[in-house]
Amino acid sequence: MLSRVADSLYWINRYVERAENISRFVEVSEAMALDCPPGSAEPWQPLIDASGDRELFDRLYPDGGAEQVVECLVKAEANPNSIVNCIALARENARQIRDVITTEMWEQINSLYWTLLESDSFWDQPPQEQLREIRRGCQLFYGVTDATLSRDLSWQFSRLGRLIERADKTTRILDVKYFLLLPSPEEVGGVLDELQWISLLRSAGAYQMFRQSQLGVITPKAVAAFLLLDPAFPRSVRYCMERIHETLRLVGGSSVPGAPDELECLSGLTLARWSYTGIDELISGGLHEAIDALQSDLNNLHGLIHARYFVLPGLAEPVVVPSPDLACAPA
Repeated sequence: MLSRVADSLYWINRYVERAENISRFVEVSEAMALDCPPGSAEPWQPLIDASGDRELFDRLYPDGGAEQVVECLVKAEANPNSIVNCIALARENARQIRDVITTEMWEQINSLYWTLLESDSFWDQPPQEQLREIRRGCQLFYGVTDATLSRDLSWQFSRLGRLIERADKTTRILDVKYFLLLPSPEEVGGVLDELQWISLLRSAGAYQMFRQSQLGVITPKAVAAFLLLDPAFPRSVRYCMERIHETLRLVGGSSVPGAPDELECLSGLTLARWSYTGIDELISGGLHEAIDALQSDLNNLHGLIHARYFVLPGLAEPVVVPSPDLACAPA
């Protein structure tokens, strides 16, 4: 497969996954804001911090509040990671490789793009409806991709981009709640705390599956364990890392014995860390620090994938739509 094609497939799925997850970020923050009593810390500014857009936001909106945060994350032209820009970049990458992707994939991403760009009726809807429609559009793209794309290298690079983005965003959603929204120990365990954990689970599409696996009281420890270490939930870090490792082995396609290279080592070690550890160990060692280390590993993993598959030795880099760097949550 051409490196240019692999790069575009990888980033189409990263951008669509990013857009869906940002919609979840904003939606859960709106729900949390409604539950926050007067005088308590609202989730809007921490949301910007966790998205890695603090410097850009402060420059664009010096006196920014809740409405400006939503504007920045949803449709600000100056924010390369806004939902509208993510869909536009995914669509542009898809346009460049229309002969590789299926007609149904192109029609779906193109339709979503024009809905966001030119539909006045879409932006006249309440914000919650806008976010739900964006998320449904992204999920429909996943479904069309899964139903129409052959399980060849095109599929593998598509899945790889989606999984890396998903693992990163799951940790960010958890990090926002665990370390930024409720920094005071006395607030933990109250009614407000439980409502916010429920909102967090809903934002990750995890509430029903969590309830089926955990019949007791919702606790931060149980939620963190589910989102990070559950082997069956498709948005958990462990599940994503298992599929990433599996996908890289299929893409590599080498059965020649020998020492693993840097990409194989990082993928295997990261998978091992998140498969053979317990939530008590993660919390005792600092959950934020563990999440921050994972995001660093994902950044490095992306860099190694890019160097191996998207840039051919001795040739110029393929001309593709610029891809913003992964933003790390503040340490």
